[in-house]
Amino acid sequence: MFVVKYRKLFFVLSGLLIALSVYGIVVYGFNYSIDFKGGALTEIKYTDSAPTLDDLNRNITTLNIGGFSVRPSGDMDFIIRTKELTNDEQKKLLSAVSQYPGKEINHISINPPTVLRQNSIGPVAGAELKSKAIKAIAVVVVMIVLFVTFAFRKVSHASLSKGSRGVSSWKYGFATIIALFHDVIIPTGVFVFLGHFKGVEIDLLFVTGLLAILGYSVHDTIVVFDRVRENLKINRDSSLKEEFEETVGKSVAQTFGRSINTSLTIFITLLALFIVGSGATKDFALLLIIGVIVGTYSSIFVASPLLVTFQKWQNK
Repeated sequence: MFVVKYRKLFFVLSGLLIALSVYGIVVYGFNYSIDFKGGALTEIKYTDSAPTLDDLNRNITTLNIGGFSVRPSGDMDFIIRTKELTNDEQKKLLSAVSQYPGKEINHISINPPTVLRQNSIGPVAGAELKSKAIKAIAVVVVMIVLFVTFAFRKVSHASLSKGSRGVSSWKYGFATIIALFHDVIIPTGVFVFLGHFKGVEIDLLFVTGLLAILGYSVHDTIVVFDRVRENLKINRDSSLKEEFEETVGKSVAQTFGRSINTSLTIFITLLALFIVGSGATKDFALLLIIGVIVGTYSSIFVASPLLVTFQKWQNK
């Protein structure tokens, strides 16, 4: 298949994207949200009826207090994260979320909310969150690699053809590591550039999105790897002398349509969420859209061709 034949071209494209992402991370750095930098946390509770998230986001945006996030904490409760606010800014914030007694939002009379708490989130808490986020991603990657290595532990003995012996099981895990790095670093790089030029912030939802991307990416990669294993077993049982490169190309071709159709279904769903969803979920949906595209690309054009490259190095 052309994917395996022209694998160097796809490797170069991925390398350029990774290099550009690393450049952005090193030069521009992360535009952390208050989840990581620290700031103020205000929890409010409405009684009779509550405005929507879009209403609250729109009203707080008019205050020009910088980055903030509003998240529901129940039917009538909301948690608002902002930078450290002065007394005057706090009063304006409470006025914005109160909408004044009797003022109507979407034909619903909104009464002033009760302030349940107002706390400061220091940089120490932000540093702890960053540490836990990195550990969470590292643990997920290690567990995925261990699983792939165990699942494909006998795959290297699945072909009898001289010169077409499959690669060792740990190399399937190594190819998975490279694909996962590819799928994490590129969306991260995109958000670094968006943070620098558009003010998009890195928050806890971003970390959640990366973990979701890791899960999706490895799922798609394992489907292709499993087809490679099945075809190697067929070659062995039928004494078919087929080159490993040809086997991998055939396996990619057999799963190509399935990978594209699955990704397209998820892409359409996420695109709808990005277009019609609330402001609080737009960045999250955008991250997943990028992750699905990059993850599909890596499982087809990076991970599987890497097996062929490893096999050729092994037989030199």
